[in-house]
Amino acid sequence: MTVQTTGKVVLGVTGGIAAYKACELSRFLTKWGHNVAVILTENAQEFVTPLTFSTLTNNDVITGMFDSITNTEHIDIAEEADLIVVAPATANVIGKVANGIADDMLTTVIMATKAPVIFCPAMNVNMYENPIVQGNIAKLKKHGCFFEEPAEGELACGVIGMGRMAEPAEILAAVNDIFAGDIINRGIKTDLEGLKVMVTAGPTREAIDTVRYITNFSTGKMGFAIARRAKARGADVLLITGPSSLIPPSGVETIRVISAADMKIVVNERFEEIDVVIKAAAVADVTPKNKSDHKLKKEECGDAIKLGRTDDILKGLGEIKGDKILVGFAAETRDLMENATRKLKDKNLDMIVINDVSSKNAGFGTDTNEVKIIDINGNVDSPPLMMKEGVAELILDKVRELWRAKCR
Repeated sequence: MTVQTTGKVVLGVTGGIAAYKACELSRFLTKWGHNVAVILTENAQEFVTPLTFSTLTNNDVITGMFDSITNTEHIDIAEEADLIVVAPATANVIGKVANGIADDMLTTVIMATKAPVIFCPAMNVNMYENPIVQGNIAKLKKHGCFFEEPAEGELACGVIGMGRMAEPAEILAAVNDIFAGDIINRGIKTDLEGLKVMVTAGPTREAIDTVRYITNFSTGKMGFAIARRAKARGADVLLITGPSSLIPPSGVETIRVISAADMKIVVNERFEEIDVVIKAAAVADVTPKNKSDHKLKKEECGDAIKLGRTDDILKGLGEIKGDKILVGFAAETRDLMENATRKLKDKNLDMIVINDVSSKNAGFGTDTNEVKIIDINGNVDSPPLMMKEGVAELILDKVRELWRAKCR
């Protein structure tokens, strides 16, 4: 699979509260390497500003039909576009395009283009479920448009339901699926179909007392990206995550845990049903031996906090893995290859992903990562710095190869 194919992406932003997510999406697309041209509808400018997008994309932003001295600017944009993304896509813009209405720059460009179009709906649940809106969506799908379906959650109006715009990382993944030529209709790519994949993500928290804990800087971005991409490629995915503010990928079974001991219990309980385990979580190596059931006073902390080792979850799985595939992660700051190779062998892994977490743009909390991937035969891949979605794709490509080799 090609994971870094790029092109000219027209990002159409319409008037909804989810327009703030389009700012992050434009940043993601630009960092990936796409040339992003943003069109803001008149209503969108009530929520976000052209300056924000021009700063994030390094391109001028189009705000109206008559911004340019070129009378055919809409045709030029439509012909130059490799892909059009409408995010957020309101009921209004979906309805207009579905019924052939072209009364502003965005709808005119969509009507004039032959490029693929992805709509990312965002609206109140009652609007989204309205038969007229659903009919318009069905009509656009019939005409070949793609949809990145909304998630269920708390909406801006305070209602819980379907209509929350997909997360920017999920939309980026949809964009790259289309550029890579991997799908005919969004979500049909199935090279991991039939695989049951467990992904662990995020940090763990080891309680000291009722208000303090030991943890690390992991946010879960890498593990969530792997879970998201595995699901998109057809796998049945279980995500076990430590504390994280990230929203789980749509359609992925997610179990939240707190401590290393909690994670071990869930991982071991579900291990038997799993084909592939990808342990991307940054599990704490130590935990307080004696957890206080009350808040310790400052003067008590020094003597009270005695640390012991947590159980090595992945090593335990390696001892009973059978024909399952085990993938580990090594977050290091020195002696990367030496430490990773030792972990690969000691824990009976099929593959290990190593990265220098002290490196700029490649550590905890970043959107990008730069890794080395080592398999059991000593083969080493060293891809360049890329978005974590791209790293996830590379890891899953390797998993697919390992699984096919085991099935021969």
